[in-house]
Amino acid sequence: MRLNDPLRPVPVLALTLLSVFVATGAPAEVLGVGPATSFSLTAKADRISTPDGHSILLWGFSTALGRAQYPGPTLVVNQSETPISVSVTNQLPAAAVQRVSLVFPGQQGVTATCTSGPCVPGSLTLEAGPATVAAPGGTVTYSFVPARPGTYHYTSGSQPELQIEMGLVGALIVRPAAANQAYLTPASAYDQEYLFLLTEMDSRIHDLVEEQGVAAAYRSGLLADYFPNYWFINGRNAPDTLAAPGGGCIVAESTTHCSLPTQPYNALVRTHPGDRVLMRVIGGGHDMHPFHHHGNHARIIARDGYVLDTEGDLAVDDDPVDRSHEVFTIQSVPGQTVDAIFRWTGKDLGWDIYGDPSVPPFDQVPLDEVTFVPHVCDPLTVDADGLDPLTREYCADHGKPFPVVLPDLLSQTFGGFWGGSPFLGTLALLPPGEGGNNPSAGFVHMWHSHTEKEIINFDLFPGGMMTMLIIEPAGVVIP
Repeated sequence: MRLNDPLRPVPVLALTLLSVFVATGAPAEVLGVGPATSFSLTAKADRISTPDGHSILLWGFSTALGRAQYPGPTLVVNQSETPISVSVTNQLPAAAVQRVSLVFPGQQGVTATCTSGPCVPGSLTLEAGPATVAAPGGTVTYSFVPARPGTYHYTSGSQPELQIEMGLVGALIVRPAAANQAYLTPASAYDQEYLFLLTEMDSRIHDLVEEQGVAAAYRSGLLADYFPNYWFINGRNAPDTLAAPGGGCIVAESTTHCSLPTQPYNALVRTHPGDRVLMRVIGGGHDMHPFHHHGNHARIIARDGYVLDTEGDLAVDDDPVDRSHEVFTIQSVPGQTVDAIFRWTGKDLGWDIYGDPSVPPFDQVPLDEVTFVPHVCDPLTVDADGLDPLTREYCADHGKPFPVVLPDLLSQTFGGFWGGSPFLGTLALLPPGEGGNNPSAGFVHMWHSHTEKEIINFDLFPGGMMTMLIIEPAGVVIP
């Protein structure tokens, strides 16, 4: 039989090769600027791309001399009793005739100072005046004390009905003194943290602003008759949410090409069995989004920076009632932030997640062609949740056989994340050209908006507000 015969399964060699859609450097901590005490942002125009081939005009924030990005840079600060400062310079196109400002929901005592003119008092705060043909626009510096840890956001407070839509929004994270905790409570401890800034766009508004100007967008009535056709996690639509963080840049023949130069933040979640994943969910747009996380419930531990279980937190009034609660979908409300802990243990799954090396996993694959993960479960060392400290396996299921017989390869349909075996950390045989998106042989679950129209890109499925969770074997390093 020829090696390239489609009836002949061949080994998957993706342990050393990563698909373009699997990030090689997914962070254990949220990507951002800081921790710092001073930030400089510039509002300017640029473009974002969507997986269906659309290029959309963007108004975004940038740092230093960089391009605008969507969403704006994630600002990371440490909880403190001393003020931090954030300045914004208005470099939106002169034709837009837009003032720009910053508001920080959840922060107390925010002050604003005109660093350079023109500056104009606005409805909510001091605003940086627009640029002119001859000179750049104004700069306003805002100052506040980040006294409470938590997940927050910032937006332009000038014409928010238009400017938030155009992209002037970003995340703010205030870290407590305790490492690897969202708050000063043991319940907020985490092993990995991920940001989910949820937004949407009506591309008709962006096209009108670009082609006919801001006044045409207001005359059209679309800001009142709002109908989004793109939905984003961290400024990307699926499948771009799975691509590596950064601008998607590659260097070929001394030329750098970036596929996502203004959309640097991805949303691929990686964890191990038993690890605690901190979900920082921000409603950054106009609409509510039911964010559904397959694989397990998540426990909501805080809203808008207020802890729901204050036991052990000396910085807040002690509340004897634990108001944290589990949900299977996080209802993300515009302007609200939610912190939740997600944890997958495999408890009561009913079979050994790593497989039993003493028997073949399924009939058609010989034992010597399958790479099993060696594992044991010592009942004397299991933790309080019944997990083995080394492999993180739920030991009550150790050695239990897989409960079904898989059909032969010719009767299966293969997804890109299927590694050929139902066991964690085990890659098995697949037909040529199949698999490859899951080189660590993890368990993959989809995380997405439960409003089904929001997982499309302008009516093309799959896309939109969708990403993946990969539960990886113990020992796989998650940077």
